[in-house]
Order: sequence, then structure tokens, then C-alpha cells
Amino acid sequence: MSAPASSDIGRLVVRCPDRPGIVAVLSGLMAELGANITDSQQHSSDPTGGTFTLRLEFLLAGLAQRRPELERRLAALGADWQMTWRLTDAAHRPTLAVFVSKTDHVLQELIYRVRAGDLRAEIAMVVSNHLDLEPVARGAGIPFHHIPVTPSTKADAEARALDLLGDVDLVVLARYMQIVSADFCSRFPERLINIHHSFLPAFVGANPYQAAHDRGVKLIGATAHYVTPELDAGPIIEQEVARVDHRATVEDMRRVGRYVERQVLAQAVTWHVEDRVIVEGPRTIVFA
Repeated sequence: MSAPASSDIGRLVVRCPDRPGIVAVLSGLMAELGANITDSQQHSSDPTGGTFTLRLEFLLAGLAQRRPELERRLAALGADWQMTWRLTDAAHRPTLAVFVSKTDHVLQELIYRVRAGDLRAEIAMVVSNHLDLEPVARGAGIPFHHIPVTPSTKADAEARALDLLGDVDLVVLARYMQIVSADFCSRFPERLINIHHSFLPAFVGANPYQAAHDRGVKLIGATAHYVTPELDAGPIIEQEVARVDHRATVEDMRRVGRYVERQVLAQAVTWHVEDRVIVEGPRTIVFA
């Protein structure tokens, strides 16, 4: 028997006040439509009255044709159960805009994972305030846009970038060494991911490895988070650490940090495009 076409695989993320019967109702709906649930994960913030979150993957033959019926049924359940929901096709490849400055390690990791099929997305463009990484983008067949940024031109530069982005699905700050404005953040709520080269909230700022070295730390790390107007304070998606010892120089820490940054950001982007990350106030639920 051949494997089912990916176009028949759907994802459903549901949130509502927690009470008995939610899973039964949704499972019953899937059964009535002839859908086979292939993966199910759930979380309750408080089973006595908190918020219930559920992520389903399912197989439904002819999903594209059946989608209007499924959406109609979900809308009816939403009204009855105070339910918000998001339905996506697994075959959809979200578009990414990757912002970079001069370092290429995170961009290279994203390019590799897209090519390998590990990250089901399309890098629609690379945007940079420097020209250093144009050969990397061009070599991968990705449009490259150079938008210089100075204190006096920052607003105009952001306006140019927004014109380029259009309806891109996700913006990734892959070691983009500029602070984006609150207005820029507001254009991409929960669709703007940054990699921070330290284990937040420790050693924030421009030179965390020097600060970490000066304190003699034994663990360094990286944090991927959604970007909000408050600097480096958005909901955290993924973190990882690596061990160092007293012999490590600042450059040794940066080298190890580059490896960790690549893994952490690529993982966060992958989880996002697979509808595995749900923002809950200042935190995230990650159905990894």
C-alpha cells in the first residue's frame, strides 16, 4: 500500500476553557468525517478551570475538498465550547524572510534544513544591513536585499523592509544585529523569531560571551524567542546549553555558541512552521 499523500494530512490546534468532554467531542467529529487521528497532544493550564490546548494531526482523504465542511463544523463547536481553533494543511510550505548581518552560521543551517527536507518551508528572501552574506544567499538561489541601517535612516530602512516582506508567513532574525521597532513587531505578532546568543535572562546585551567569560561560567547557551517590543523578553520557544570549563577563551565560547545557536533557532523555526508552538501570555506551549 502506498503512503498517503501529504495533501490529505491536516493539523488542528484548539484552545478553550477546560471542562470535561472536549476531547470526546473533537474525536467524535473526526470520526464522523472519516478522519484518522495520527497524533494528539494536549495541555491544561488548570484542569479545574484553566485553558485547554489540543494539537491534532489527522489524515482525511480529499482534505482540500472536505475542508469547508470541517471548518463549518469547527465553527459550530467553537460557539458551543468558547473555542478558538486553527486549521492548516501539512503540505503547505510557509514562506520565511531571514534577516542577517555579517555572521552566516544560522542562515547556513536554515538553508541546509530546507534543502534536506527537515524544515518544510521556503526561504523567500534574505534581508541584510550589510553585503557580507549576499554570496551565501545568491549561491542558494535566494533573493538578497541589502538595506543599510543607520540611526538617522532606521525608520526608512524598516519601511523598505516592510514593503519587501508583503504577506510572508514568518520573519526570522538570524543574528540580525539591529533592534526592530515596536511598529515592526506589531506587523508580525507571534510570527517574528529571534535567536539570542545567551541563555536568557542571563548575560543579556551586546557582548554576552565576554560577560560570561568574566564570570567564569561553566554553561553557555542560546535562546530562541518570539520578538516583542520589550527587548529580549518575548515568549521563549527553545533553549539549549553547552558545557565549557576554565580553559575556554572568549573565542572558544563564541565557537561553541555558534553551534548551539544554529540548533536552537532551526528547531524553533521548525516547531513554529509545524504548528507546535502556542503562545500563552509571556510563555509558550511547545508540543515537540
